[in-house]
Amino acid sequence: MSYWGKIIGGAAGYAIGGPLGAILGAAAGHAVDEIRAETTTAVATVEDRTRSVAFTIAVVALAAKMARADGEVSSAEIAAFRRLFRVDPEEEANVRWVFDRARRSAAGFEAYARQIAAMFPNEPEVLEELIEALFVIARADGKPGAAELDYLRQVAAIFGLEAACFRRVCAEHLAPPEQDPYTLLGVSPKDDDDTIKAAHRRLVRDNHPDRLVAQGLPREMVQVANDKLAKINAAYDAIRAQRARAPAPA
Repeated sequence: MSYWGKIIGGAAGYAIGGPLGAILGAAAGHAVDEIRAETTTAVATVEDRTRSVAFTIAVVALAAKMARADGEVSSAEIAAFRRLFRVDPEEEANVRWVFDRARRSAAGFEAYARQIAAMFPNEPEVLEELIEALFVIARADGKPGAAELDYLRQVAAIFGLEAACFRRVCAEHLAPPEQDPYTLLGVSPKDDDDTIKAAHRRLVRDNHPDRLVAQGLPREMVQVANDKLAKINAAYDAIRAQRARAPAPA
């Protein structure tokens, strides 16, 4: 059974509550005849498992609220979510149902964002990965538009992420020719080499996939974390190469 099937099947075992818990409970009721409960060993403790499930449901809820004004969740967005969480094709109907349920729920996106922020009060890197997941979904049917970027900026603000952090995430998801390695590292071209090296080391430490999984990131999101780490390292290498080519000051 896939990760998504385990979430739905084991819904009764997750003490999440709030608007996220309401979606999870509704999803379990919808799929009760299709998916049996199964204990997952992907994370070590009940608390870790609950946080991992909450993260996944938050991606669903916030992505659904980000859906276009016509109220339709596109097949491309569903496909992007399936790639992120390895949803089996036969479970796509369940995922689409949950997306639609979240889109039509009375709770606004702020309620979902506040709940997940409260569950990860000391793990800003995990919340940043959630924003990363939303960017992946937003890009599924083209480059995110102004409305989507504004939505994501508001979610990041509720998460308590700094503006510089959001700019860095935006830079990661621009087309490669537009990517600025300094923005990707959250530094300035005016910073000296030691400052840039320290920023790179901090980002590598804080965004290491093993560290993020220990903080509640679903293991299914590890590839996204690995891709981000690769971009961080590539940005640092690009800055070093630029500076090595620059003429020495007179």
